[in-house]
This record gives sequence, structure tokens and C-alpha cells, in this order.
Amino acid sequence: MTKSATIAVVGSINLDLVASVKSFPQPGETVTNATVVRCPGGKGANQALAAHRLGAQVFMVGCVGNDPLAGEALQALTSEGVNLDYCCSIDDAPTGLAMIVVNALGENQIVVAPGANAAFGPGQLSMPPADAVIAQLEVPINTVLKAASANPGFFCLNAAPARTVPMELLDQVDLLVVNEIEAQTLGPDLAVYGGLLATTYGSKGALLSRNGQQIACGKPPKVDVVDTTGAGDAFTAALTVGLVSGLSPEQALRRACVAGALTATRMGAQSSPTSAELERLDVV
Repeated sequence: MTKSATIAVVGSINLDLVASVKSFPQPGETVTNATVVRCPGGKGANQALAAHRLGAQVFMVGCVGNDPLAGEALQALTSEGVNLDYCCSIDDAPTGLAMIVVNALGENQIVVAPGANAAFGPGQLSMPPADAVIAQLEVPINTVLKAASANPGFFCLNAAPARTVPMELLDQVDLLVVNEIEAQTLGPDLAVYGGLLATTYGSKGALLSRNGQQIACGKPPKVDVVDTTGAGDAFTAALTVGLVSGLSPEQALRRACVAGALTATRMGAQSSPTSAELERLDVV
């Protein structure tokens, strides 16, 4: 890549409780063969760590509670050197908590108690200078809108989880990342969106387009899937870092597809690869 990017990630910070089972329980059924691990998570934190591992200088911008879970939720970001100067703690809200069940195929079911993420209002937002901002929809829309307005640089919105997005926000988005469900939720708004659109299709790959015209397509390598949690976050981070650092759309999309695939080979939402791991696969 031609330069090292500075990225501000505005979004959620969670502690994940991940239960691995052979198969998901049916309604009313109790499954007793689970193993459980505690992992840092949250789409914002996942994307911040993924961007950092790919060589970007990263600021995490988000909120945790003033409780014992906060340190666990921030552990990976802290240990790997992501800048937390723009994170804050909220006294009257708990740290976000996600309860994740993963089956033997690597599929997941997720229930999130957002806690401090839902309380992360525009008043708590302070933005660092950055080449690019990445945001998602696990914090209030008004906070994401303020983040988009506050930074004149490249703005990426990962429109996840699926929900409607006001045109006032879409008009400020340079790169919109969606999966098939999120694309359906946005519906006709995608037809008038004028920025880059990355649509992901899981193991089938991803397309990058603008104004309905395909710019690039990418396919991930075949991997043994362990846990798909966080794969989309790694994809979003890698695509943004690649584009901002000077890669062509084709190169950036290919890199993002590989980053997402490698993340799915490991347990936990913050299992994204490093630049060295991508280079060993001959990814730029």
C-alpha cells in the first residue's frame, strides 16, 4: 500500500459471551453440550482492531460503562495499542454485552444488550483528526450523523445491523458496506445513493459498484469456517484501509474478502488477520 492511513472508528464496544454448540436449540429446547468463552467484541471495536492489525493508525471512539466489564471489553484494543483517548465511560449505563451462540457450521445467533452503546449520544462524541471514519449502526443514528459531519475526509458506513438510514446521513457516505439483508432494508434508497457500494454475499464474495455500475468483484478463498462473527467487520475495515491507503478498488476488495474469510476460521469476533498474514497469501 502507498501510505499508512489514520482511521477513526465510531461505534460499539461490547463484551461477548460466546457459546459453542453442535446445533442451535429449537424454541423451548435446552442444549447442555455448550462450551463458553468471554471475548471482547462490538462492531466498532472489531473494526478498529482489524484496521489496526492491517497497519492503520486507529482511534476508537465509543463508550463503555463504569463497571467491571469495561476492562474486559477493551482488553484487546488496549493490549494491541489502539488509541482510546476518544473513548468515554458512562456512569449510569452498563458496558455493552452480546450473547452469541455458534453452531458446528460456524453460523451464529446473537442477542445484544447495548448498554453504554445506546447511551452514546452526540454530546459524548469527540472526534480526532483522521483520513477516514468508519461507523456502524450499533450506536444512535444522531451520533453517527454528527461523526460524518465532523470529519471532511473519507466516511465509511457499515449499515449493520439492518435498519433504515436517513438520506441526510447517506448523502455524506463515501463507502457504504451492506450484506444482502441490509441491502433489502435500505431498499430504494440504494438507487439514489451516489457513493461506493460494497455488497457482501458471504462465501460467494462481494461486489463494489457505483450508481449501479460494477467496479470490482472479489471472491474469498475456501476456508474451514469456525465462527463467522466478526468476518463482516474485518471485511469493512480492510476495504476502507485499502482504499484510503491507495490500493485500486480491485486490490482493496480482494484484500477485504481474504481478511473476512480468515477471520471466520477462528473463534471470536476479534480474530481478524494481520497484514503479514495477508502477505503470506500473496494479498497486496
